[in-house]
Amino acid sequence: MEFDLSWILLGFPLAFVLGWLASRFDARQMRAESRSAPKAYFKGLNFLLNEQQDKAIDAFIEAVQNDPDTSELHFALGNLFRRRGEYNRAVRVHEHLLSRGDLSRPDRDRAQHALALDFLKAGLLDRAEDALRRLEGTSFEAEARLALLAIYERSRDWKQASDIAHRMQTARQGDFSVRLAHYLCEGADVLAATGKLEEAVAQYQQALVLAPSAGRPQVDLARLQHRLGHSEQAWSTLQGMAEKSPGALPLAAALLPELAQVLGDAQIRPWLEAQYERLPSLDLLQALVALDAAHPGAPGRERYVAHLDKEPSLVAATRWLADEPFAQEQHHPALQRALEHASKPLTRYRCAACGFEARQHFWHCPGCQSWDSYPARRVEEL
Repeated sequence: MEFDLSWILLGFPLAFVLGWLASRFDARQMRAESRSAPKAYFKGLNFLLNEQQDKAIDAFIEAVQNDPDTSELHFALGNLFRRRGEYNRAVRVHEHLLSRGDLSRPDRDRAQHALALDFLKAGLLDRAEDALRRLEGTSFEAEARLALLAIYERSRDWKQASDIAHRMQTARQGDFSVRLAHYLCEGADVLAATGKLEEAVAQYQQALVLAPSAGRPQVDLARLQHRLGHSEQAWSTLQGMAEKSPGALPLAAALLPELAQVLGDAQIRPWLEAQYERLPSLDLLQALVALDAAHPGAPGRERYVAHLDKEPSLVAATRWLADEPFAQEQHHPALQRALEHASKPLTRYRCAACGFEARQHFWHCPGCQSWDSYPARRVEEL
């Protein structure tokens, strides 16, 4: 059988035409896909700028489907899910990014940080801790350490918090001496509550060495020294506090009448009067009135009236009126109750960071977790 070369001559042009058509089809498809991805991206961006997050997410999902290798779209999508509180979907997006073998090192670190934020926002602190620890040695190291510090403070793991704060201080990422002093005080509070009073004193003193101008170690140390019967030491601690951190003295004012009963009134009263003249406050005023109660010739309740010349105070007026005789005494109890009801909110403490109010003073705000955000003065005095 003879082979006909004419078929070969006819086949070459046919193959060329088919190949050309196939390449044209692929090129058109690629151009269509490349046009659709930016179009979906810009559509999503437009929705995002107009605060239409649902439509923006739909547009970004469409763009990711058209071009699954676009990491920036994944990051945008994951951040949108996190902002909406859809933490499971955000975690899936960022875990998908981390599973990709072609992801660059900076993008991998970024995805790891985003995943840690997902866990943190979702309240999964153990998983967030693990994700944050993997960021050591990356460009997100400082942010990760701050987040870890917040986790340990929230869980009251003061040892771990101290370790992180020491590392950040060593790396010159800020001055954490006051915060480290707070951690020592927290540990000392636990020791004192379990009866280990001498160990607690040593820890307060260590905190005072670390942050000499911090108010908390001095206030807590003076209270514990007096509790142990070391009233002279407590008095010395308060005198030092008046020099180094006078603003915190009102927090220890209630201790002064107790010290006066042990050490005598002669040295404490003049000193307290001088501190009150230097920085008038309701707590120092109340301590002076309490000292006067044991001395008939002392000003006593008249100090409330004198305080009104310095500062208008409903609290001071209410306390003065409590024992003041009225012309119509039958109305006195009702009037006193009304005044006390009105003045009671003014005796609270208020966080300067978040505005959270409480009847007791906090060194660590239970609302916003800020340290030293509660002034030592009452709401009325702010």
